[in-house]
Amino acid sequence: MRPVEELRYLILALQREGNRILAAQLRPLGLTPSQAEVLRVLHDHQPLTLSALGHLLVCETTASPSRLVDRLVGQELVERTIDPDDRRYVTLTLTPQGRRLERRVVTAENHMHGVLEDLVAGQSLQETLHLLRTMADEFPAGQALARRRGDPIPAD
Repeated sequence: MRPVEELRYLILALQREGNRILAAQLRPLGLTPSQAEVLRVLHDHQPLTLSALGHLLVCETTASPSRLVDRLVGQELVERTIDPDDRRYVTLTLTPQGRRLERRVVTAENHMHGVLEDLVAGQSLQETLHLLRTMADEFPAGQALARRRGDPIPAD
């Protein structure tokens, strides 16, 4: 196996296990990891348009996560507000119920982060983070994460 192939599979294995751990923590909340990500992003950046939300999500590869948002609106966790001056302009915010659930999502994420921190205890992560950012920044999901960190994204 080539080293770069092993790296790819190690990343995939860790992503799947991290997602499994997070999904187990979110199940009692009635949320998927993707739905939880929407709540977290809205908490940190609201109000957002659907398109702006799409540009900050790692879980979605499209710039318009409308089905994901529709479900959260249906659960009364996210509110759509239509601009009275321009009906084409719709913003998304968390409802009070969405804000309460987002705090529980943070608790679930903290559990997963604790598991991961235990696995890397005593290891320096800076070189690894630099390598993974260099790779991920070449792809839309990595660019979404860079936007959430506040990093500038070069134009195409």
